Amino acid sequence: MTLLELKPNQADGVAHAIRHACQLLPDPINMIEFGAFFDPFVDGSKVVLLGEATHGTAEFYRARAAITRNLIENHGFNIIAVEADWPDAERIDRHVRHRNARIYDAESFIRFPDWMWRNAEFEQFVSWLRSYNESLEPNRRVEFRGVDIYSLNSSIKAVLDYLQRIDPDEAMEARRRYACLTPWQERPAAYARAILSGVQEECEPAVVAQLQELLTRELDYAAADGEDFLDAAQNARIVATAEHYYRAMYRSSNDSWNLRDKHMFETLQRLMEHRPDARVVVWAHNSHIGNAAATAMGWDGQFNIGELARIAYGDEALLVGFGTDRGTVAAADDWDQPAKIKIVIPSRPDSYERVFRQTAIPRSLTDLRGTRDRAVREILSERRLERAIGVVYRPDSEFYSHYFEAVLPEQFDCYLWFEETKAVNPLAAVRPQGVPETYPFGL
Repeated sequence: MTLLELKPNQADGVAHAIRHACQLLPDPINMIEFGAFFDPFVDGSKVVLLGEATHGTAEFYRARAAITRNLIENHGFNIIAVEADWPDAERIDRHVRHRNARIYDAESFIRFPDWMWRNAEFEQFVSWLRSYNESLEPNRRVEFRGVDIYSLNSSIKAVLDYLQRIDPDEAMEARRRYACLTPWQERPAAYARAILSGVQEECEPAVVAQLQELLTRELDYAAADGEDFLDAAQNARIVATAEHYYRAMYRSSNDSWNLRDKHMFETLQRLMEHRPDARVVVWAHNSHIGNAAATAMGWDGQFNIGELARIAYGDEALLVGFGTDRGTVAAADDWDQPAKIKIVIPSRPDSYERVFRQTAIPRSLTDLRGTRDRAVREILSERRLERAIGVVYRPDSEFYSHYFEAVLPEQFDCYLWFEETKAVNPLAAVRPQGVPETYPFGL
């Protein structure tokens, strides 16, 4: 029998067989009670990767906030690394760690999809984190970092600003090197088209040379302020990676995906090396934090953060998947379009989501590792469909646009289920006049 021939009652049978292993969870609004359910899973973990089945669901943000709060308060976790651009997250990091703010050319998280981080659920967590850090010594405060690569323009500006402060002569050289990318800073996707059409030469030699030059001066530069150097060096790496990424987009979707996730994982590793006692919580989409080797994307040649973390850290990496059946979600009709509150239609009969829906447990946590019940892992190891909603959601073509095959117990260590969910509450996209640069996170 093929996957598409699965009958609804098969989901009923699987649901009945695993229901005893699905722990009923409280509402994540009750942060302390909710977070405590994860205590048995995190012993010995250095990296906890928290997913999301969509980029616009309030319950997922609240759940990650509750779990992360518990990990920070009770398990010594001290770095939060999220699927966001480094310069944007660096501004939030300064805010939550009570570091001196800088003057920026733009506000945080204003590029598409702005609702992914500019939402009330995330703002509440940022407020808590700033308050938590306040009583700690500066070297013990929890960091907030972005690991993505879409900040070509702001990363170039950040490198130049750093060098202008610490070494004006080298800043002039950096401007010369980055001049190759200047015409494309605001529209980097057009850079690869210009190369293919012969209008533009590749800028890789120049941006790599700038990164290498910065790293050779690490001893001198970092002596003045190690945090500032970390920021500048990471932005220089982003420029080099982004230049490569936008060229790769026109060659192969696999190449560009792998380049992006490799960069995100290497950023995670670099953060851990920078802080000897590091224990990290990662917030990213299921497609990034679940083990890609257990999904259609991996079978097609793609890897991700979760797979690389599993290889590097083994059982010290905990991969937590999230799922939902129906409700509402903040998403766009297409890339670079405004966010809408969309209806999430009920899951397909041949999906993992339908299995968990049929357990009739509204919120649950299921151990997929087999440590508590080997039979549950075996029952769920039959290949099924799984849904992924990103910043774009097209219900009319959902099967082709948002479903893929997976083996859930090999993809995640545990699975967090919400039967019905609601969209995040987006915040105003424009900072009101006269309020701090950290708006809306500094209110």
